[in-house]
Amino acid sequence: MIVRDTPRALDLLFAMRGSIVPHIAPRVALQVVVACVIVLVQQRWHLFPDVGGLAFTVFGVALSLFLGFRNNAAYDRWWESRKLWGGLLADLRALARESELFVPDEALRKRLLRQALAFLHLHRANLRRLPDDPVARERGAAFLHAPHPPDAALDAMADEIAEAGRAGTIEGFGLRTLAERLGSIALQQAGCERIVLTPLPFVYSLLIYRTIWLFCLLLPFALVSTTGWWTPVFVAIVGYVFLGLAEVTEELSHPFNNSTNGLPLDAICRAAEISLAPHLGEEPPPAMRPKNYFLS
Repeated sequence: MIVRDTPRALDLLFAMRGSIVPHIAPRVALQVVVACVIVLVQQRWHLFPDVGGLAFTVFGVALSLFLGFRNNAAYDRWWESRKLWGGLLADLRALARESELFVPDEALRKRLLRQALAFLHLHRANLRRLPDDPVARERGAAFLHAPHPPDAALDAMADEIAEAGRAGTIEGFGLRTLAERLGSIALQQAGCERIVLTPLPFVYSLLIYRTIWLFCLLLPFALVSTTGWWTPVFVAIVGYVFLGLAEVTEELSHPFNNSTNGLPLDAICRAAEISLAPHLGEEPPPAMRPKNYFLS
């Protein structure tokens, strides 16, 4: 995701990192070319009647409302995903503290925490569809050949806790607390997978983009009689607003992608490593910083 201060005046004109302009520029340019052709034909041969702008005003209001609805739906997915990953980070920190309280065996405690970090990285790679992520491969090498590597890591943690319970190493209340913590982690994991496996209905995207193109290609007929060669300028502005908002909502609806509007899952995993390092007796790694305003 992009991390930077409120843009200044020059940034508004020249900032491209995190901007939607590079994605929609070819489509806006095509709409401008069509508008230029319509203006040229109208000024030379006067082939088009004066359509008027009332119908397009109603059309634009309806399109704006539908775009707003889709934007809210996409942002809900993005925000819920951020809360789920915040919950995972909190659960791993709580697991480290609970292990200190209820797991007297230091070797077992460290195995549990390393398996928890392996789960987190495997979960990140699974959500991003990264079949050969180097960090996940290093942290979770023992689980890579399982049908579902993140689940395999959680299962290994459950087996370790169950075995310690049977051996009497962990008492009953500790077993219950750790089992509830694993259940909370699994619940957050399932929430993330639900978002990935249930995208916004395709009909939303299809209808939005069809309607935007229809509106922007017909708009010059309503403007050409009154605005002349200013018509392409107004078409470019309208196309930028509508196509830009549609593209932003498309990115927000896929919150786990490693895109400019995706969640910084690498940075969250690093935060977990920093939090668990003292419990593992290790030196904490440095926190991740944005590179060219981008935090992965």
